[in-house]
Amino acid sequence: MQSYDQMSIEELQKEKEQLEKQYQEYCNLNLNLDMSRGKPSKAQLDLSQPMLDVLHSDSVLESRKGTDLRNYGVLDGIDEAKEMIAGMIGTRPDNVIVYGNASLNIMYDTINRSMVHGVLGHTPWYKLDKVKFLCPVPGYDRHFAITEFFGIDMINVPLYEDGPDMDMVEKLVSEDESVKGIWCVPKYSNPTGTSYSDETVRRFANLKPAAEDFRIYWDNAYCVHHLYPDRKDEILDIISECEKAGNPDMVYEFCSTSKITFSGSGISGLATSLRNKEDIVKQLSVQTIGFDKINQLRHVKFLKDQAGIAAHMEKHAALIRPKFELLLNRFEKELKGLGAGDWTSPNGGYFITYFANEGCAKNIVEKAKNAGVVLTGAGAPFPYKMDPKDSVIRLAPTLPPIEELDLACSVFIVCVKLASVERLLEK
Repeated sequence: MQSYDQMSIEELQKEKEQLEKQYQEYCNLNLNLDMSRGKPSKAQLDLSQPMLDVLHSDSVLESRKGTDLRNYGVLDGIDEAKEMIAGMIGTRPDNVIVYGNASLNIMYDTINRSMVHGVLGHTPWYKLDKVKFLCPVPGYDRHFAITEFFGIDMINVPLYEDGPDMDMVEKLVSEDESVKGIWCVPKYSNPTGTSYSDETVRRFANLKPAAEDFRIYWDNAYCVHHLYPDRKDEILDIISECEKAGNPDMVYEFCSTSKITFSGSGISGLATSLRNKEDIVKQLSVQTIGFDKINQLRHVKFLKDQAGIAAHMEKHAALIRPKFELLLNRFEKELKGLGAGDWTSPNGGYFITYFANEGCAKNIVEKAKNAGVVLTGAGAPFPYKMDPKDSVIRLAPTLPPIEELDLACSVFIVCVKLASVERLLEK
């Protein structure tokens, strides 16, 4: 397959004409396909349908300690749920607070608490002249939306195959006391699928921040979301590594069952040091009487233990792995060698990242939209939706049925080719 950048202008013009004809054919189909968000498919949600039967009107709704789960109390979650969350992320149950259905809500609350009340007695952020966050990119758009909402300045940090650029992280954190945090998705990162190396995790744990209230926001959203049981990515436990490094309070770790059971009706958790936990629980005691303990019990009874979670996640993997492989195989067959971009091949998580040629991402996404295929907006994986190279496109293959995904992939490939050829002709 001849690379586009090796073609003559005449060859590129001819290729453009053929691609425009294919593209128009797709536009004429009036498609309505969606690869924009990392949602589980209906078949994945059906896997958890039996969870609705584990509790019924005759069930004893008590925790192991005998707490009546229908009543108020147990602010940080029942022991059984804390053990399950701790097992998922590899920490101790005492470090865990079990919340409601969304870890995003915990992250928002954590930023809000820091803004209004400060961190462990430090000056509330709203009283400071400047607050900054480090943002490994490409990254999770909802992280950036939270910090932007609170007016926090965001600084791009390149994300590599083994994690963020730690030289840059160490320098900024140690020299600038206005840097108060960093967003991290350490395992099967959204959107690249990157997992942090042991060295990266240890360097995080050994940071020497200028700000005593600096925290690592460790969003371990995909901790059990392996695509291949025989090649799972594993990462070190950041909480124990911070303890070893003498920085026990430096991390907040987040997780949930959102893509394990029901996305809108799961449970979520925050794991942190006991000192941080005590500070957080003080606010929670004003904010709520307690979260849904019946739902916590329902999840424990359904998933049972770490072996049960692993078995359940293998069922998820069996459903979504063919979708990932469909895209990757077609990219390999139809795009490799063209000089039209590159892509990630993750071992887990929910996304494939396509790295288009510089200056092409917006054009590709717009063309796909006009042909009836909705993609995540170009720029979304960057703070302020500003991709400096206009090249990164996040693809979410999990939701569509595989037949629709195949058709959406066909449209995407034509859009990539056409945008790449147009860009070369412009030059």
